[in-house]
Amino acid sequence: MLDALVRWVDERLPVRAILGLGTNETIPGGARFAYALGSATLFAFALQVVSGCIQLFYYVPTVDHAYDSLMYLRMQIPFGWLLHGLHYWGANAMVVLVGLHTMRVFVWGAYKRPRELTWLIGVALLAGTAAIMFTGAPLPWDERGYWAAEVGSSMVGTTPVIGTSLRRLLRGGEATGQLALSRFFVLHVAILPAALGVGVLLHLLAFRMFGSVGPWRAVQRREEPLWPEQVARDVVVAALLLVLLVGLAAFEPPPITGPADPLDASYVPKPEWNFLFLYKGLQLLPGSLEALGTVGVPLLGLLLLGALPFLDRGPERDPAKRPFAMTGLVLVVGSVAALSVAGLEAPEGAAGESARPREPQASARAQEGAALFATLGCGGCHRADGGALDLSAEGARGRSPEWLAAQIRAPAEHVPGSTMPAHPQLSAAQLEALVAYLESLRSPGAPAPGATAAPPARGAGAPGAREAAGRAAEIVGSAIHGATLYTIQCSPCHGEAGRSDRADARRGNVPPLVPISRVIFSPEPEVFAAQLDRWLQHGAAPAAEHPGIEMPAFGDTDVLTQQQIADIEAYVMSRNGVARGGIVHPGIRPAWFAAIVALLFGGAGLLFVALSRRRVRDSSRGASS
Repeated sequence: MLDALVRWVDERLPVRAILGLGTNETIPGGARFAYALGSATLFAFALQVVSGCIQLFYYVPTVDHAYDSLMYLRMQIPFGWLLHGLHYWGANAMVVLVGLHTMRVFVWGAYKRPRELTWLIGVALLAGTAAIMFTGAPLPWDERGYWAAEVGSSMVGTTPVIGTSLRRLLRGGEATGQLALSRFFVLHVAILPAALGVGVLLHLLAFRMFGSVGPWRAVQRREEPLWPEQVARDVVVAALLLVLLVGLAAFEPPPITGPADPLDASYVPKPEWNFLFLYKGLQLLPGSLEALGTVGVPLLGLLLLGALPFLDRGPERDPAKRPFAMTGLVLVVGSVAALSVAGLEAPEGAAGESARPREPQASARAQEGAALFATLGCGGCHRADGGALDLSAEGARGRSPEWLAAQIRAPAEHVPGSTMPAHPQLSAAQLEALVAYLESLRSPGAPAPGATAAPPARGAGAPGAREAAGRAAEIVGSAIHGATLYTIQCSPCHGEAGRSDRADARRGNVPPLVPISRVIFSPEPEVFAAQLDRWLQHGAAPAAEHPGIEMPAFGDTDVLTQQQIADIEAYVMSRNGVARGGIVHPGIRPAWFAAIVALLFGGAGLLFVALSRRRVRDSSRGASS
């Protein structure tokens, strides 16, 4: 029945002839796993196309829905976590495989005559892979994606003469917004995949003209058919790659950085790992040579790769007899690796820059005090813009410089019962700068000196009895960024690790966050976030068990944005063992799914080995008889 169907199709469509075109060839030197790098790259590209197309059923390419639609896919759609994880890790694997395949071809000398065109198309595919990785990063429109688009388009804008036009073309204008996202989307899902598909087809056709180059030593140049030995190795490598990607998707899901917020200066952007070498190289160059690092070096590298077959025309392919080529390879790979490792270090800049209070025009000494205010983490409890424990109100109350200095030095001695941490380590100059800054906060509309300002109204009791949760409870925040914000805003009261009942706390009678109160905790991420959000949004007045402690209303006073509150919530939840981006409907639990896939492919691999050995034994017996 099956044979009849195959014959019927083959009579009307030359399936066997097409398959024979790709398999009826011999491999000089025999089948090798090293030759599987090309087919593994092709498999990764096919996996990207399939997983990307399925994600398009859920992804919305707009700045106000892209992030939420991706989180909905990851958390709510059965096996959505698998689709997104395979696409994310598959992209990283494809970059690695393309690099390894290019290095293998270089070492084997497979770019030499008559394979120059195959090499040139391969170089174009290498550039296309980098381009498709670059255009895919902004699509989630999270913090990392936004800055990938902003910084990447700015780097394109440094191109001499046409840079400004290229940047506007890529962004759709001057700003990085909806038009930029739309253009990155079209490039990533339509133009570049089509171009890569055509390039892959041309690369395969050019490869078929002359086949594998084989080993460089003549004594090793035996001939073996492509089918089934090399095809079997290609399938094994592809299967191992798939198992690896499933494992990464299950146990190391793509990071969550929170929705894009261009005004949040506390987020320190970093490029993707495969662009870190370029990023670090730019830091080492002076500003006048910026274009050399952004455009000159990458373009020169591609031109040198393309010109390689015409610069190295000799027939010798043995790496030991090509010292200049091998030295160049070691230098380039070593430089890229060293710059990439160096680029992993955090760039210079204050992580809590956005948490600095907004200050009026002040003297140089007051500005120095403002910087010290941020460094000491005073913004965790005090604000200077109408927020909780408003310091501008302290200035309005007519506090003298001596009073302010005494309160900073030894608050418990100065005001009995005060829970403010002491700062005896401050020098006289630092103390004077802080006092100057606090005095500069008086505004023309503030009450006259000596008047008493009414404290802001606060609700009391359990959060459920007060206002509802805010917008932040609906945002899937970033625990990584939340850790930075927590250090700035919360650690002065709740301790560095959220354990305010431990020795690392500065205010020992503040309720701990790790473990958090059972009134707030929930194993369900949405419920936990909503219950925690009420406190961060609306704050709380001093309770009987915590006298003198007032929880700032970060949301009501606009001290933090809703996204920043969501990030802090994600961090606190992670410290309590609950992932804000936890999967609600997995289909099958990721760990179980990864185990099932590993067992299935492991069993198939053992069966394949057993059948291969049996075939070898049968062949040996047939030859001996």
